[in-house]
Amino acid sequence: MLHKGPRLLELAKTPSHLQFNKFVLTGYRPVSTAQECLRSLFYMHNELGNIYTHGIPFFLFLVLLPFSIPWMEVDSTWLCVAHYLACLSPTVGSVLYHVFMNHVGGEHVYDTLLSLDMFGVCLVNTLGALPIIHITLLCFPGLQRAALLVYVLLSSYGIYCATTARTNVLRLRAFVWQGLFRFSLFLFRVFGSGVGSPNSLRLFVIMDSLAVLGGVVNIVQIPERFSPGLFDNWGNSHQIMHIMVICSIIYLHWGTLEDLAWIKSYQCPTE
Repeated sequence: MLHKGPRLLELAKTPSHLQFNKFVLTGYRPVSTAQECLRSLFYMHNELGNIYTHGIPFFLFLVLLPFSIPWMEVDSTWLCVAHYLACLSPTVGSVLYHVFMNHVGGEHVYDTLLSLDMFGVCLVNTLGALPIIHITLLCFPGLQRAALLVYVLLSSYGIYCATTARTNVLRLRAFVWQGLFRFSLFLFRVFGSGVGSPNSLRLFVIMDSLAVLGGVVNIVQIPERFSPGLFDNWGNSHQIMHIMVICSIIYLHWGTLEDLAWIKSYQCPTE
């Protein structure tokens, strides 16, 4: 790294609000100012992997995604805007949370950063699903508007639950209703009159499966549970979850691009 950092701490010597993974035993940064937190981008510690597994994808998405989104070819430009913001949102809050979580402001600052992190996860659920709802119910304008409204309300409830939850289990549960709503849309495409690209549904199912699996891995804390201390800096459950989240976003992007390409030439049947 670019410079030598401060002496790192063991788990027992960190503030209690940072002791959320008892299987990560070493590599904790001391309580730091904002400037010192930023300097931690350049030396090894147990949050460095979490920072870069979302920080690098954020900049790649920020720069590269606009070139692949068909902004001028879609009548409803808001679909493209919602999708772009959805892909960026979980990485922004996550990076801020992991960089500044050991700030001298203590537990109050930590809780605020954690809420911001969870808000970003809520946004990818909310904004990412809006194009799916719009296109699935394209031929049912009244139902489409009602579904969008219901989903926004469910998302508002999910945001409240996720940003106020105190455990990883409760945070994962906050997204259940949104997930079930999306699943009902998938069923409507398969068994009902819902429409969309024939190639996108498989991509959306993989998207949600990766997100759920990542959340479960984070909760059960595998693999560090089986070998405490071995995965302190690299390869622990939270980093695995980060990678799965990025893969999930990529599948969301691919699925949405399939739908946006499909919608250009589709006409709803007339009675």
